[in-house]
Amino acid sequence: MFAWLVIQDTSALGASNSATQGQFDLALRSDLVDGEWYRLVTAGFLHFGVIHILFNMVLLFQLGNLLERALGRVRFGLLYFAALLAGSAGALLMSPKSLVGGASGAVFGLMAAAFVGLRNRGVNPFSTGIGTLLVINVMLTFVIPGIAIGGHLGGIVGGAIAGWVMMAPRYRRIPEWATYATPVAIMVLSVIVSVWVVSSGWGV
Repeated sequence: MFAWLVIQDTSALGASNSATQGQFDLALRSDLVDGEWYRLVTAGFLHFGVIHILFNMVLLFQLGNLLERALGRVRFGLLYFAALLAGSAGALLMSPKSLVGGASGAVFGLMAAAFVGLRNRGVNPFSTGIGTLLVINVMLTFVIPGIAIGGHLGGIVGGAIAGWVMMAPRYRRIPEWATYATPVAIMVLSVIVSVWVVSSGWGV
């Protein structure tokens, strides 16, 4: 998607105060979503500049190596989309007037899921670097201007809830079907929240 947008308009390569037409057509904003609900997903694959996509893809690669082995491809995919849609819902709740895009919500969700999963299995997340990574990125969320705080926090909440079930310790005896149903339920709830935000005119 990033390559396609750059082919359409090379200014998509750099961070800019104004979005290209392609970015505008795929990004998330409360007044744009109504009737174009695909934006809840496409916004999570949209990036504003090379640095934006590079940062997210490096984190995705690192976290993917850790989580995909633990969960398998299908459940990892479900976790990713649960965090992505939770991030979209969070962005609409906290910054409905802002044009939002990026995989950050999904990536933050993966970080939160890894953090919770390690704790569930008796491993201190701060001994692996995951804990420090999550804390630093949450701090940067509030320090760096222009970041969709709601998108990051929504992703964290969705990822943490999914991770708590999907990577539960054996003594908790979570049925296997629940490890699939939980991220699906988070997706459904996130879409419901997004629809409510848009239909109610929240923050607009």
